[in-house]
Amino acid sequence: MHRRHLLAAAASAAFSRAAGAARPPNFIIVLADDLGYGDLGAYGNRLIRTPALDRMARDGVVLTDLYSAANVCTPARAGLLTGRYPIRTGLAYEVILADDRRGLSPSEVTIAKALKPDYASALIGKWHLGHVAPYWPPTRHGFDLFFGLPYSHDMQPLSLFTGNGPGVELTAEDVDYPRLQQRFFDRAQQFVSDNVARPFFLLLALSAPHLPEHPHPAFAGRSRAAAYGDVVEEIDAGVGRLLAHLKRLGLDRDTLVLFTSDNGPWFEGSSGGLRDRKGGGVYDGGYRVPGLVRWPGRVPTGRRVDSLVSFIDILPTFCALAGVPAPDVPLDGVDVSAVLTQGAASPREHLLLFNNEDIFGVRTPRWKLVVGSYNRGRQVQLDRLAPGFVQLYDMTQPEPESYNVADRFPAVVGELSKVVEDARATFEPMRRGVVPLRYEGVAE
Repeated sequence: MHRRHLLAAAASAAFSRAAGAARPPNFIIVLADDLGYGDLGAYGNRLIRTPALDRMARDGVVLTDLYSAANVCTPARAGLLTGRYPIRTGLAYEVILADDRRGLSPSEVTIAKALKPDYASALIGKWHLGHVAPYWPPTRHGFDLFFGLPYSHDMQPLSLFTGNGPGVELTAEDVDYPRLQQRFFDRAQQFVSDNVARPFFLLLALSAPHLPEHPHPAFAGRSRAAAYGDVVEEIDAGVGRLLAHLKRLGLDRDTLVLFTSDNGPWFEGSSGGLRDRKGGGVYDGGYRVPGLVRWPGRVPTGRRVDSLVSFIDILPTFCALAGVPAPDVPLDGVDVSAVLTQGAASPREHLLLFNNEDIFGVRTPRWKLVVGSYNRGRQVQLDRLAPGFVQLYDMTQPEPESYNVADRFPAVVGELSKVVEDARATFEPMRRGVVPLRYEGVAE
């Protein structure tokens, strides 16, 4: 948009708000890839400098118990966009690879679809929910704009796609890895500028700090946490730039911004003292992710909230805040708007935790029951291997997943075991046992 037109649109939007015109909130999710719970200053990191995100934490809410929908990329993203456990979408099993033919069904209702027709929507960055028809491109899933990658930036062949309409096409350029995240932030700012006068939903799904790291030249060598830290500091600067852009356009108080990560850290990054890492069963190091929420005037400042929240809660929450009905499909998420705006207790009684298509655990506000784990790389269903051998953790204690208290609280074990048993009856018929199919090339 030309600068003169941009300023005129911003002035018009400001005048409408001053005149009392109701405006539904804008929603921005900045989704990092494989960023650890402990990688930000707001969560205790002292090696990586994250001044913009730390300021965002001071200006808003820090969620201490935000859980991804899965411990790896594809199912986490499926759960975030649909408000449903990934097993319902058929994407609970592992991640989509470059030679996969799986994907998110166009029949699924994403956040972008649920907010139509009132909201403009864009997915900028990493998709990773299918790159062959009928699952591709993301504009088939309610997004008006897509600019980004079909999957993780460690997969080949890798191309950058763009499209503003029903389809997408290859950009006429090679992927410049060190400048890729900056390209995503630049395109995000342009999308915001183009939609200053109407509500919008933006999913800015970065492909970093997922390995391999490719820090921008301006950030290379700056961090005490080596290349990984360089990339996180670059992301921090990008978020700061995006927030400043919102303020410059007068959209600051109209926009809820959520910063988070798709799952825990992989071979690098900090889990913040949580047990295990990405893909490591059901322990919190792979599942619990940072969650910063900023919405001036609506979200309290400087508050840490330990209410239980999940990625699958985002869709029903956005629908409630936008004043639109939630999709008429079985949803597993709940509206947590009161958690965000008032620091209220979570409305959910429990959260199921899956590893692939198996229920490995259940989390309540206080307790976590673990019924599955890994040993020597093998998946083990603990409660089925040896009846009664389960792990119960009191999540209010220091190092909560280090000491099994199942023998101290048998009634809690019995109650949560019943939750798992009932959930298995519901979800095990949905298992697909998917083994990724192979093909050559990437469909355009």
